[in-house]
Amino acid sequence: MTVAKDKDKESQNALVRAFQGAIVRPLRDSRAEMRKVVWPTRDEVIRLTVVVILLSAVMSAILFASDAFFSWLLLLLQNAVALR
Repeated sequence: MTVAKDKDKESQNALVRAFQGAIVRPLRDSRAEMRKVVWPTRDEVIRLTVVVILLSAVMSAILFASDAFFSWLLLLLQNAVALR
C-alpha cells in the first residue's frame, strides 16, 4: 500500500511540476526577452507618431480624391446612358 501511495505522490508531483513549468516558464522567458528590448526614446516616438499621422492624412486625401473622381466619372456615364 505504501508503494502505491508513493507512486501516486510521485505522479502528482510530476504533474504539478509539468503544470507549473507550462505556466511559469513562458512567463520567465517573456520577462527575459522584454529585458533585451531596446525601447525607443521619447523623441523617436514623437517623431514616428507624427510621420504615421501625416502619412495617414496623405493616404486618406489620395483615396478621397480617387473616390470623388470615380464617382464623378460614374455619374457622367449614367447621365450619358440616360440621355439615349
